[in-house]
Amino acid sequence: MLEVINLSKDYQTPRGPLTVLAGISLRLSVGDAVAITGPSGSGKSTLLHILGALDTPSSGSVTLDGANPFELDEKALAAFRNEKVGFVFQDHCLLPQCSVLENVLTPTLVSRSNSDRADHARALLEQVGLTERIEHRPAELSGGEKQRVALARALINEPVLLLCDEPTGNLDHKSAETVASLLLELHARQKTILVVVTHSTELAARFPVRYEMVEQTIRQV
Repeated sequence: MLEVINLSKDYQTPRGPLTVLAGISLRLSVGDAVAITGPSGSGKSTLLHILGALDTPSSGSVTLDGANPFELDEKALAAFRNEKVGFVFQDHCLLPQCSVLENVLTPTLVSRSNSDRADHARALLEQVGLTERIEHRPAELSGGEKQRVALARALINEPVLLLCDEPTGNLDHKSAETVASLLLELHARQKTILVVVTHSTELAARFPVRYEMVEQTIRQV
């Protein structure tokens, strides 16, 4: 379960505190799939980064799978993110010098047990339709293919929480449809908690639960 209670985030500026998030509360269970929309600057990405423990809240709490990541020391926090959270960003963030398979396996390099990860990576790449691209480098892939690699990489450690920041934002319509379908299909198979922030009304419409960021807070629509 993901539980967010009265979450707020302020940034210090020369003119005083800038509030980006104010009093946000959410409760999501494994199997839930949620899309969050809102205008640029409404705090969508900030919220996503805090949920994934990439940023810290100013106040409030986040609990994932029974643990508050912000109570962990640096080493334990890194392990928590690696084991519990998968990330897909608008820019695929693939390592250009590594093959498709090596990119998918990157999160397993610091996990406690990676003996069977290569087989799992190949299975994920088959599910996203990239078996024949397994030894290719990112420069040899299309934008949609790169994002499919990023999706497989995000799922390699079987995370509790899958976070996607504009996963179709850089893709053409056909590739965006393919990535969206795979995202929801793989989420259903692995039973994650899926949270996607997007400007795309088409992508958001495919989700059973939708939220909107309004005036530093969130509401269900």
